[in-house]
Amino acid sequence: MSKVSQAQARENRQRVVDTATRLLRERGIARVGVADVMAGAGLTHGGFYNQFASKDALVAEAVTQGLGEIAERLAWIAEHGPESFLDHYLSPDHRDSPGDGCPVAGFARDMPGADPDLAATYAAGVDYFADKLGGTAAVSTAVGALLLARATAGTPLSDRILADALASLKDG
Repeated sequence: MSKVSQAQARENRQRVVDTATRLLRERGIARVGVADVMAGAGLTHGGFYNQFASKDALVAEAVTQGLGEIAERLAWIAEHGPESFLDHYLSPDHRDSPGDGCPVAGFARDMPGADPDLAATYAAGVDYFADKLGGTAAVSTAVGALLLARATAGTPLSDRILADALASLKDG
C-alpha cells in the first residue's frame, strides 16, 4: 500500500473535519460515530487514528471550525444589514438545512455536560454572535425560534414560529 503525501493527508484531514462539522450539526455528538464521519468523508475508518487522537479531539476541532464560520456568516450583516440576515436566518431553507446551518443552533443540544474547554469555546461563539446580532435577547430569540421551528418542522406551527420571531426581531 502506498503512503499518502503530506498534502493529501492535510486534504483528507480537512475533509474529515468538514464532514464532522456538518454531521454534528445535523445529528448531535452522541449520534455521530467515527465510522459515520469517515464514510461521509469517503475515507476508511482505519485512517482516522492517523489524523486524530480520539473522537473527542475531532469533535473539538469540528465545533471550533463550525463556530469560526459565524464571522463569515455575520459579514452579511455588515454588507446587507441585520434585517436581511434575519430574513435568511429565520427562513424555511435555513430551518431545513441544519448540516449547513447555524453552528450555535446546531451544537446547542450537546453543550450541557460537555468538556469545559468545548463549552467555553461554544460560549465564546454565542457571545460573539450575540454581540454582532444586537444582544443576547436577539440571539436567544433567533436561535430559540430556529430550534423550535426545526423541532416542529412539517407543521404550520413551524412556519408560524419563524414568521413571529422574525417580526418580533424586526420590530424590536
